[in-house]
Amino acid sequence: MLYRIRHVTRFEYAEPAAFARNNLRLQPILWSGQVLEDYALTIQPRARTHPVRAEAGLANVVRMVIEEPARVLVIESSARVRVDRPVPAPSPTDPSIGEVARLAREVRDAGPASPAAYLFPSPRIPLERDIAEWCAAELAQDRGVLEAAIALATRIQREFAFDPSATLVDTPPHQAFAKRGGVCQDFAQIMISGLRAAGLPAAYVSGYIRTLPPPGQPRLAGADATHAWVLVWAGPALGWVGVDPTNGIWMAGDHVVVAIGRDYADVAPIDGIMLGYGAQKLDVSVDVEPLDEGSS
Repeated sequence: MLYRIRHVTRFEYAEPAAFARNNLRLQPILWSGQVLEDYALTIQPRARTHPVRAEAGLANVVRMVIEEPARVLVIESSARVRVDRPVPAPSPTDPSIGEVARLAREVRDAGPASPAAYLFPSPRIPLERDIAEWCAAELAQDRGVLEAAIALATRIQREFAFDPSATLVDTPPHQAFAKRGGVCQDFAQIMISGLRAAGLPAAYVSGYIRTLPPPGQPRLAGADATHAWVLVWAGPALGWVGVDPTNGIWMAGDHVVVAIGRDYADVAPIDGIMLGYGAQKLDVSVDVEPLDEGSS
């Protein structure tokens, strides 16, 4: 499937912002099952930009600096991404959770794609006893790792309510868990906390998912949003496998990976500083358009 993705972020300031320096993580990375065919980044007003190395995780990071006062800042990211990713299929021959946990502890590679980087608690995803015990019901050490991963994802999808009013971007996992509600970021963090407690490497994924309109209704441009889900390392043979606890499904042809990290802080689409005062209004519009629907 070939997708055209347009992601527009608009900031409006009550008083002109005197200075802004931000990190942008908007360009999809090279990852298994997807190819970036074209990409463009447009910023108004004009800004100085240059690529910088990701401090953690896997991301294409661009540093943006605006040094002239601006009342409106618009950042537009446009990409064409081809995705050809099969749906994982659990098998009786899959390694067990206990075996994967042992293999992960033996890994000596410390690179950003190494399972060793995602074994331990991170600043935004600590280990929580209540979450670990709840997730452990699906994570028996002798259970196949893929079977367990999709079982945990579907349980989260079934038992937690999607409720944008329940949490904020900085809500810690234990609060979303206590409420049994939240958004994709919360469900990914809860699942990652539980997987890590069981000894499995688990990473946080930021990206996009194709959304389908109701039957008979046209797509609404700009109605999509950024999405978050989980990668679990399933051993050397299977590698990293994606699972989406918000929807209770595998990462496959409807998912586009933008960045991978330990938690949201590593992959936030935009972060940084702005010098100014007064109110600020933020508007984000995302459109994920399939270009070859008939060939899927």
